[in-house]
Amino acid sequence: MVTVISLGGSIVAPDGVDVEFLKQFVGLIEELLEGDPEKQFILVSGGGGPARAWQNAYREVIANRTAVVNNEADWIGVMATRLNAQLVKAIFGEYCKDPVVTDPTRANTMTGRILVAAGWKPGFSSDYDATLLAEQFGAKLVINLSNIEKVYTGDPKKDPAAKPIDAISWADFRAMVGEEWVPGKNVPFDPVASRHASETGLTVICAAGKNLRNLKNLLQGAPFTGTTIG
Repeated sequence: MVTVISLGGSIVAPDGVDVEFLKQFVGLIEELLEGDPEKQFILVSGGGGPARAWQNAYREVIANRTAVVNNEADWIGVMATRLNAQLVKAIFGEYCKDPVVTDPTRANTMTGRILVAAGWKPGFSSDYDATLLAEQFGAKLVINLSNIEKVYTGDPKKDPAAKPIDAISWADFRAMVGEEWVPGKNVPFDPVASRHASETGLTVICAAGKNLRNLKNLLQGAPFTGTTIG
């Protein structure tokens, strides 16, 4: 059984690398692998703080000189995801025998028990890569881990009336996040990925990645805190 996890850059590398989180995350995944010899994971790494910092630097340097090219900003973000993914792959050692996946449309085999993937190309986020890999490997669920516990009706930092959501349909969720992908856009699950997940019948669960007790519950089918989209 393959479980797909979109491992948000905001928890792997919010600014610098969160070493303590990675130690605990690796321990949890190894525990689950040892407890079930049939279990496999696909981990798709986001870009996090480094992606946004480098994208912002690009925009600031070229300000007043030329127009911002989203394609260039997107490539910068893609490269940040690949650096994070290479770190995750290295950490899992023998569990991850394959190279980091950078084109999800060409990945169809796993020789180890963990497959690590990164960003693909401009116009798509690592969330979209996760939905493509879920489709490729026959998974019906993508677990989206980030620095938020649940999806809210609005931005709780700006809207005190925003309320947490336990479950939401794809139609309603897509109305919230829109249709356009912008490099560095901060949404619970990106619009392009949401459209693909909706069209292919995927379920996505958004949860706080650093709450490892909650993640363990989620992965073992026990009650958990998060938002189910589908």
